[in-house]
Amino acid sequence: METHAPTWLIHTFIYLSAAVVAVPLSKALGLGSIIGYLAAGMAIGPWGLGVVTNVEDILHFAEFGVVLMLFLVGLELEPKRLWSLRRPIFGWGSAQVLGCTVAIFAIAMLAGASWRIALVAGMGLALSSTAIALQVMNERNLMRTGSGQAGFSILLFQDIAAIPILALLPLLGQTLEANTAAAPVNHAGEAIKIIAVIGGIVVGGRIAIRPVFRWIARSRAPEIFTAASLLLVVGIAGLMQLVGLSMA
Repeated sequence: METHAPTWLIHTFIYLSAAVVAVPLSKALGLGSIIGYLAAGMAIGPWGLGVVTNVEDILHFAEFGVVLMLFLVGLELEPKRLWSLRRPIFGWGSAQVLGCTVAIFAIAMLAGASWRIALVAGMGLALSSTAIALQVMNERNLMRTGSGQAGFSILLFQDIAAIPILALLPLLGQTLEANTAAAPVNHAGEAIKIIAVIGGIVVGGRIAIRPVFRWIARSRAPEIFTAASLLLVVGIAGLMQLVGLSMA
């Protein structure tokens, strides 16, 4: 009887093989792991060897990988450390986001774009990839340096600023037609829902999640603690997706 390996297993083997070959090679050349991952993706993608042709199939897995990485970063953050960084977060962070937004907005306006398109471009391009930036800083051991703390503070503010920006985008995208008269009310409701969900997660984490994890820890079953951690990550990521935010 002829048997075949499942497609997902073959694809997983291909992804891991490409990463195992490309990333150490890239680091050996002094280019960093990010370049290695990009090279691996280009090599097996539709514009390379064509091993992977449907990119949409793996986007969700890739995004969830970023979610898990950011979850690990969050585990290493101490509330006292975050509180000590409040000034650089809201000082350097706000200066970077506002400065880049204004600069790109002005350039887009001079190029003939409408003010809405210019504002969306400015806000979007003012933000960077937290996952990539943190990976690079960790590889170069910059997290404990002054420049690393400044960069980390800016990244944190960008993540905070992304929430109101995402809530504002639907308002900027609405038309001026009469049948959209109720749009501001609907979008305001969406923004309130997003803020309420995030606030509920923060409050619930302090009131409910900590006692639950203490109770699980007392069972002295590491596999259940790991399962509970994954359940928490998957649950919050799914909730963010439901309210229209990125899982990351």
